[in-house]
Amino acid sequence: MMSHAKTSKSYEMDMCNGPLLGKIIIYALPLMLSGVLQLTFNAVDLIVVGRYAGSGPLASVGSTSALINLMLNLFIGLSVGANVLVANYYGAGEKKNLTETIHTAVTLSIAAGFLLIFVGFFLARPILVLMGTPEDILDGAVLYIRIYFAGMPVIMFYNFGSAILRAIGDTRRPLYYLCTAGVINIFLNLIFVCLLNLSVAGVALGTVLSQLVSASLLAHALLTMDSDCRVELKKLKITPDKLAKIARIGLPAGLQGCLFSLSNVLIQSSINSFGSTVVAGNTAAANLEGIVYCGMNSVYQTALSFVGQNYGAGKIDRLKRIAFICLGVVTVIGLVLGGTVTLLGDTLLRLYGTNDEETAYGLIRLHYICRVYFLCGIMDVFVGLMRGMGYAVAPMIVSLTGACLLRIVWILTVFRFFGTLESLYLSYSVTWVVTATVHCICFVRAYKKKREMMPATAD
Repeated sequence: MMSHAKTSKSYEMDMCNGPLLGKIIIYALPLMLSGVLQLTFNAVDLIVVGRYAGSGPLASVGSTSALINLMLNLFIGLSVGANVLVANYYGAGEKKNLTETIHTAVTLSIAAGFLLIFVGFFLARPILVLMGTPEDILDGAVLYIRIYFAGMPVIMFYNFGSAILRAIGDTRRPLYYLCTAGVINIFLNLIFVCLLNLSVAGVALGTVLSQLVSASLLAHALLTMDSDCRVELKKLKITPDKLAKIARIGLPAGLQGCLFSLSNVLIQSSINSFGSTVVAGNTAAANLEGIVYCGMNSVYQTALSFVGQNYGAGKIDRLKRIAFICLGVVTVIGLVLGGTVTLLGDTLLRLYGTNDEETAYGLIRLHYICRVYFLCGIMDVFVGLMRGMGYAVAPMIVSLTGACLLRIVWILTVFRFFGTLESLYLSYSVTWVVTATVHCICFVRAYKKKREMMPATAD
């Protein structure tokens, strides 16, 4: 009979030795499936509320995504810092530092979750009003955010806990937990929305309760695993120097995410100005794009963990190979998924219950964004490569200048001049090209610098 130790270890991955392509694909595939499944379950939320509650509730739920991301991204960035630090210490075999980092990250996640409950409750309405959310969907959007944020402690714990598992090479168990929670979410949606007629509140409750299930499963894994990454309740505390190191990498990542979301809030505000019909079509299209993005984001997370472990182990020569493989994989994923979603756009959009006019607006977004989404994937992989080596500020500055600031300038100039959805959506591809090019230059320089500082190490 296989021991518990062997069972726990079987989920971990040695990223520092042996061929890379196979391991990168094995690592990224569960992440990709997790991301696509998560968006599929979110799509079911929108499909259920759109078909059984109407386009008004659909627009209410969809109009909240930019604001939710804005509020969450600072703390999601901190989970990136935890991922990099755990990967570094795991690759270097530094057990004491590894244990302190893990317990600091878990404690931080719970504290952040309780803080976000209050942030979401009190700031939801004023920010949505500031965004110009149409009056006919405002109350539903506020209700959705307040219920969603009531579940923040478990949502934050799941994000940090899964980041810990990813750092040691375990991407399978988060996938299993997500599948379980997703199926539960679908059933809860059908009960709350279709049977109990709770509309927006029902979708939010289903999401929170299913997140509680996935967080509980993850907590069990962390508390029972037989390795140096095991979480012990008596050790839960914040170690100041580990918090500082997590923050050094995570805060710039989180700030970048917040400001990216801020630019998306401005774009959502611009979309809101066209009315609830456009908002509904945009919501459905953005959800479909999210499936493509999650596929590409899995490669970003792969680059982050593989570079983190190899950099921690001092194996600098492997970083270049990791970069080439990840960039190739993310390009293929972006082109295939993006092209497929665009090609089947009309059929897929109508699954959300959109009418002809709403579907037409959704197709405009898919045409201008989804077809060239691979550019965003390339940009993100370069960010993951840089963060894995411990660079936090440089990728933040480049991303904020090249994508965020340039996007805002575009909205205030080009979009204001033309005033069309097409001119608004074009801002994405332009900023992705500019930012990815600068990130590439920065990575090449950083790699050369690290290689000069550290001697080459054999595989």
